Amino acid sequence: MAKLIEDIKKDILGKEYELSCVFESKNKIRELNRNYRGKNEPTDILSFFLSKNSGEIFICREIAKLKSKSFNMSATKYLIFLVIHGMLHLKGLAHGAKMERYERAYYNRYRHRHL
Repeated sequence: MAKLIEDIKKDILGKEYELSCVFESKNKIRELNRNYRGKNEPTDILSFFLSKNSGEIFICREIAKLKSKSFNMSATKYLIFLVIHGMLHLKGLAHGAKMERYERAYYNRYRHRHL
């Protein structure tokens, strides 16, 4: 999984970007979501911009597995999608049509790779 995440990171954020990708429990991601977004519920992913060349992504596999069904994806494919989604936020994109175009393009490039 680390190799795939590194490849996606280089593609989206660049080779010099420093990224931390952490898989957290449902309780911990709920705490982060409450503290940083004011939402007292667990979520599948949180992205934190630290500087121009660094950021963090937190993913909850348990929530991701549940949400993958609503996207008609396997849990593994949805994790790839989430990594891409989080990195696009770190690149400065907000939810909307432009972000969705980038998500589709990158997802189509990496969806056949294994985690």
